[in-house]
Amino acid sequence: MHEETSPRQWRVRPALPVLKTIGAVALVGLGVLFAQGDLVRPVLAATAAAVLLGWAVRDWVAPVRLGVDDEGVTVLKGWSTYQRLPWRTVESVDVTRRSGRGLAGEVLEIDAGETLHLLSRNDLGAEPAEVAEAVRAARPATG
Repeated sequence: MHEETSPRQWRVRPALPVLKTIGAVALVGLGVLFAQGDLVRPVLAATAAAVLLGWAVRDWVAPVRLGVDDEGVTVLKGWSTYQRLPWRTVESVDVTRRSGRGLAGEVLEIDAGETLHLLSRNDLGAEPAEVAEAVRAARPATG
């Protein structure tokens, strides 16, 4: 018999969008500081800062990246839209090791057949292996 589990959520740590915003301001400052009469440097810095600031805004607008309850899983899809995945559509919940952009780390992988959702430690505010355990534990047993 499956006990009802209370809904759980995992979200971006609050410090992350703050750090991204500070980084964006620092990029603009460095672009202006090192411009030396050249317009290209501050424009490039401002462009990079805009991307970083956009990323920070997404963290503020939709900080919750994953939710789980007895009915299924809710994941962030796109900029700020949430997608509900009933348990019957969730094929697997795994942790994989991925590398890219010179970085490597574990990623929570939720396979829902037609869609694959990848969530990093930064997305979850917790270790992917711990979250995977909690998600698997929340899944009702099929009889």
